[in-house]
Amino acid sequence: AKADAEDILVRLTVHNRAREAAHLHVLPQAWFRNTWSWGQPDFPYRPFLHRVDAGTVGINHPSVSMCRLFCDGQPELLFCDNESNVGHPPDQQADGYFKDGIHAYVVDGVTGAVNPRGKGTKVAVRYGLTLPAGASETIRLRLTRNEEGDAERAFSDFDALFAQRQREADAFYAEVQSKIASEDARNVQRQAFAGMLWSKQFYHYYVPQWLRGDPTQPTPDGQRKKSRNRGWTHLRNAHVISMPDKWEYPWYAAWDLAFHCIPLVMIDPEFAKEQLLLLTREEYMHPNGQLPAYEWNFSDVNPPVHAWAAWRVYTMDKEKNGGNGDRPFLETVFHKLLLNFTWWVNRHDHNGSNVFQGGFLGLDNIGVFDRSAKLPTGGHLEQADGTSWMAMYTLNLMRIAVELAQENRVYEEMAGKFFEHFLLIARAMTNLGDEGIHMWDEEDQFFYDVLQTPQEERIRLKVRSLVGLVPLFAVEVIENSVIQSLDNFSHRLKWFLYNRPDLVKEVASWQLSDESTRLLFSPLRVPRLRRLLKRMLDETEFLSEYGIRSLSRVHRDHPFVLDVDGNPLTVKYVPAESDSDMFGGNSNWRGPIWFPINYLIILSLERYHRFYGKTFTMECPTGSGNYLDLKEIAAELSRRLCRLYLRDGNGERTVYTGSEKFQRDPHFRDYLLFHEYFDGDTGRGIGASHQTGWTGLIADLLNR
Repeated sequence: AKADAEDILVRLTVHNRAREAAHLHVLPQAWFRNTWSWGQPDFPYRPFLHRVDAGTVGINHPSVSMCRLFCDGQPELLFCDNESNVGHPPDQQADGYFKDGIHAYVVDGVTGAVNPRGKGTKVAVRYGLTLPAGASETIRLRLTRNEEGDAERAFSDFDALFAQRQREADAFYAEVQSKIASEDARNVQRQAFAGMLWSKQFYHYYVPQWLRGDPTQPTPDGQRKKSRNRGWTHLRNAHVISMPDKWEYPWYAAWDLAFHCIPLVMIDPEFAKEQLLLLTREEYMHPNGQLPAYEWNFSDVNPPVHAWAAWRVYTMDKEKNGGNGDRPFLETVFHKLLLNFTWWVNRHDHNGSNVFQGGFLGLDNIGVFDRSAKLPTGGHLEQADGTSWMAMYTLNLMRIAVELAQENRVYEEMAGKFFEHFLLIARAMTNLGDEGIHMWDEEDQFFYDVLQTPQEERIRLKVRSLVGLVPLFAVEVIENSVIQSLDNFSHRLKWFLYNRPDLVKEVASWQLSDESTRLLFSPLRVPRLRRLLKRMLDETEFLSEYGIRSLSRVHRDHPFVLDVDGNPLTVKYVPAESDSDMFGGNSNWRGPIWFPINYLIILSLERYHRFYGKTFTMECPTGSGNYLDLKEIAAELSRRLCRLYLRDGNGERTVYTGSEKFQRDPHFRDYLLFHEYFDGDTGRGIGASHQTGWTGLIADLLNR
């Protein structure tokens, strides 16, 4: 809790759940990041910590004013330096007080391992506690710029302040959760929000410095300057950023971050908008317009969801503010994304035919090949999802331009331009290279990637995966009154209708529907939309009890196999952990359930419903005889996803399937881990266990 912006209260409660007494060592620590050993001119100084008295640590740094760490009770202050003890075995005394000295002092009893003068760049506050069975004890610390007073005075108002901040937090979330009746659902949502806030991290990466190395450290070999990120010498990141998972993925990822901003806007709209703008700033975005993917390789390619997230954040924030949207934010991000869109069109459209290739590493092992590498077959891959993501991108930018045109008619021309791009991309999906070759397979009723070999042969890769569902995301519905208020844009739509029937015939009818005054923009006409949804809602294929799988379950018994020079490349349904080492083996898009894609499906179905209304129904599940409209189907998918975390009739949570302690232990059962993805059959949480990131999208689903 905070008493003020620079006055932080820390409370640790330690419990002994055992049946016998236990002696514990609890060691809260404070340290300075070791920048002094680099030899960089920007960091010439060496800060220090020192003992002020038995319960107070002085914190001295040239760039900030004096701070104090007050420690309640009678702890032992153990000082050392935040330096690695390189080359010295534990049983030999090194020259200095290294950071492993705390371990040596506490565990091995080496009294000379810490600095007796009470000074260093790292300190451990050692509390020795003896707790009876079932007992607990609370440790209190206070980190503040207030130099006055002593430890006793620092804690005189501690408990009252902590209680006050707790009441304020409860009141804040009571308002946020006013539409949620279930106590369990409120608990899940609040922990999702907490995870989003916990995953903020200061991130500092200056590529030129990394490439050349540090003056006082060994000079990097020549390979570093030829390796990853060498083309990103403009990049100098030094901001607080929302991380996918501060433990396993402590770096930002462009498309993860876009999804993070959805739950974040519900509790901190300014931070959410700031995050989306951050990646478009000059010290992040490449001069050519590419957004940085992630530090492993900034040049990798993620699905272009930034415009979608910006529009979603804008509309959610606008609704919270009674219809007043943050137009400066929307206009700023739109202009920056024009650069990114141009980069996409110029770089990843192989033949200039509006068919897109190139990476999409956010979906890791979903394909037959590593889609970021050269194909073992030669040639190139025309990606159904890549082209569909771009169709979605054009509609997102068109919608933003239409919104901005309400107050500035200059944007009408841009809206018309993006509409034209959308038509061209939609046509390309059904007529590759003007050769009549479709990504849509009429026999299977599904979209597939198409492999073009060096011999100009085109082969559909018949893997039924999320790749074939991405066309659903390219959908926009706009009120006819809005269109009619924009003369130039309205005229442009009519011009295409009458002058380019070859393009118009490939997309859904965007004329007025019979029951509404809205226009629909989508590459899916009704027959194809129905066939695609029939596959998606089939429980033998994509639909599980807990959402939409990333790969059809039909590939469990019927794997897809492509023979490449006698070597079979196989894609089979794997519902849980990956059986492949592709991308390190710690990610799997060949069966599990992923929140971000499910969330996009839900929002897309709701948009289709805005146009078609109750006249459009589908069996859900396929073959059940139970017909629902698209809004009801979206609600059903949302319920299935939420079922992963909400207690069932037996008081259990699906996410903890197979974990008795997390299901039954009263001290664990209501503390939630937000996993990276989920078993496509059982719903068990797998992957990184603290990736609240995009799994935090459940916060919005619980509000719906």
